[in-house]
Amino acid sequence: MNFTPTELGASIIFTIAVLHTFCTGYFESIAKKSPRHAGLWHLLGEVEIVFGFWAAILVIFISLNDGLATAKDFLNKRNFTEPLFVFAIMIVAGTKPILYFATKILHALATVLQYLLRIKSAPALYFLTLAITPLLGSVITEPAAMTLAAFLLRDLVYRHKCSTALLFGTLGVLFVNISIGGTLTNFAAPPVLMVASTWGWSSAFMFANFGIESCIAIFINALAVTLLFHRQLVEPNTDKKEVKIPLAVISVHLLFLCGVVIFAHDPIIFTWILLFFIGYTTAYPKHQSPLILKEALLVGFFLGGLVVVGSLQGWWLQPILERMSPTAVFYGSLVLTAFTDNAALTYLGSLVTGTSPEFKLALVGGAVAGGGLTVIANAPNPAGIAILRQHFPNGAVSALYLLIAAIPPTIVAILAYRLI
Repeated sequence: MNFTPTELGASIIFTIAVLHTFCTGYFESIAKKSPRHAGLWHLLGEVEIVFGFWAAILVIFISLNDGLATAKDFLNKRNFTEPLFVFAIMIVAGTKPILYFATKILHALATVLQYLLRIKSAPALYFLTLAITPLLGSVITEPAAMTLAAFLLRDLVYRHKCSTALLFGTLGVLFVNISIGGTLTNFAAPPVLMVASTWGWSSAFMFANFGIESCIAIFINALAVTLLFHRQLVEPNTDKKEVKIPLAVISVHLLFLCGVVIFAHDPIIFTWILLFFIGYTTAYPKHQSPLILKEALLVGFFLGGLVVVGSLQGWWLQPILERMSPTAVFYGSLVLTAFTDNAALTYLGSLVTGTSPEFKLALVGGAVAGGGLTVIANAPNPAGIAILRQHFPNGAVSALYLLIAAIPPTIVAILAYRLI
């Protein structure tokens, strides 16, 4: 492996950043014991801050090692379209009319399930949220699906007093299902998007090679976790009078959502749509809720930091992938994606020349199957964390508990991709 001092330093910083994500809960506990400097410890305890913080350290390191001009040139060559898109889609998808619309659809489906299976409302809604919403990710993109699912689960599960098993079990299944739920098309999942044009993969190709397998794994995971926790779920409050939102307002929000999705690869256009949307919600505040600007900014900061720090990891990732068989690539990419964004991993794999179709399918399959193992494994994961984190002990999501909770649904995804 040939590498420069800058690349070696970037990999050391990257390793420290990954370890930092496992220690956020520790920093939160220090904040309680040291109120004088609680602000600093709370900052370091925010998982969304981690990679943005260490990206700043990397830029300082490059400036000292290679000069400020080199550091500026390095930053200017980075592609921040994905962080900007996730920022925009979170704001638009996390609004009251969109959530109202999604909730109404799920309630209608839940009513059918209740009638057919004679089950309570809460388990039916819980199952549908974890089964149907991830599949919507193949249409409205994974970040939008994650935002919707996280808000729905917040109201259905996380706002109530939950056991640790329910907190992390739900999160593990959500992350895994969202990661594999965007594979039915060629534009919705970040790791697929990175290779689709290079390898000529159409949506029909994606559905033929991943669609059925992903659907089976998603439904098995959703059903298993529902059966496991159905007794702990609290029935929704039907006594509270619901304020109806006019169809015209919902339609306008859906148009803005579609606009951001359609122009997902054109940051100038979708940023303009976002600014127009913010202006619309300000001009017509009725039936609106406060926009999730803080959460979206934190997630964008996290992903932007990951783009900066992760872009210099190719010197060790690519040689590893080049030496692997298709089977080894599947399991290797599954493990590696837990330590680096799966979109970055598939992008590096697309740079390897002379690879077989089996190699390509194994690389993407392993990357999406492992997308729920850690917060950094899949780009939409920080969006879910930002929305649900406050309901976890000390306001921090344990990386170890998340890993443990995500292993069973990940195994289901592995079996679906390898055996079906």
